[in-house]
Amino acid sequence: MSWPEILNYINRLLNAVLFQVKDTPVTVMSIVIFILFITGFVFLGILARRALSHRIFKKLRMDEGTSYTLSRITQYTIITIGALMAFQFVGIDLSGLAVVFGLLSVGIGFGLQNVTSNFISGLIILFERPINVGDRVKVNDIDGDIIEINIRSTMVRTVNNISIIVPNSEFVSKDVINYSHGDPTYRLDISVGVSYGSDLERVLQALKEVADENDNVLTSPKAEVHLREFGDSSWNMQLRAWIGDVKHQPQIRNELNQAVVRKFREHDVEIPFPQRDLHVRSTVPLTSRGSEKKE
Repeated sequence: MSWPEILNYINRLLNAVLFQVKDTPVTVMSIVIFILFITGFVFLGILARRALSHRIFKKLRMDEGTSYTLSRITQYTIITIGALMAFQFVGIDLSGLAVVFGLLSVGIGFGLQNVTSNFISGLIILFERPINVGDRVKVNDIDGDIIEINIRSTMVRTVNNISIIVPNSEFVSKDVINYSHGDPTYRLDISVGVSYGSDLERVLQALKEVADENDNVLTSPKAEVHLREFGDSSWNMQLRAWIGDVKHQPQIRNELNQAVVRKFREHDVEIPFPQRDLHVRSTVPLTSRGSEKKE
C-alpha cells in the first residue's frame, strides 16, 4: 500500500461519523480534538493553580486557606471554559446537549446520589469556606489537619501522619469541630489533684509559675488557676493556659504536665493516691466453740 493510499485511509477513518448530536455529526477527528482541548485546559488549570499558590499569593502574604480556595476556583473556571470551547470548536451546539444532560440527570438522581452530593458539598466548602487548608478539625472522631480540598473529597492528615480521605458531604451534613477557624489560639486545661493538707496559696503559686515559665503559653489572655471541686481524697485544681496554635497542643500539654510534677516537688506539694476507707462491722455475735458444746 502506497503512502497516498495510507493517508487516504487515515483521512477516511478520522472523518468517519460515529454518531450525531442534533444533526451535528461527531467524527473520530472531532473526538480527538475534543480530548486534546480538554487535556490542554486541564493542564493549564493545574499550572495556573500552582503559579497562583506558590508565586503570586505567597508574595502577597495571603493566608493558606484563602490562597488555596482562590487557586482552586481559578483552576475549575479554566477547565469549565476549556470544556465549553471544546464543544464549540468541535461544532456541537450546547443546546443540543440539553436532552442528553436531561437523560443523564435521571441516572444521576438514582445511581449517583453520593457523587452528586459530594460534588455540591465541595462547591459549598470552596465558596462558604467552613474549613480551609491547614485547619485542625475533628470529624467522625478523626482529629487531623486539612491538607487538600478536592471537588469530591477532602484529605485529612491525622496527628499520627495517616492520610484519610473524607467525603465532602461529611463536612456539610454533620457536626464538624474546627479548632483553627478564624483563630488558632487554644485554651489548654491541665487538671491535677492535691492533698487536703496542702498549703492552698503555695499550690496556686506553683501552678502560676508553671504557666509563666513556659514560653509557649501566651501572656494575654493570662493563665488562670481554679479550684474546681473537692474530691474524695484531693482538691481538684485546674490550670487554664492559652497557647498560640492548637496544633502544638499535645507537645505543650506534655511540657506543662512535667513542669507540674517538678514544681510540686520543689514546693513540697503532694499529689495524693486515690484512697478508700473500708469499715467492717458485724451484727452477729461471735461465740466460742466451748460455749456451743455446753449449750
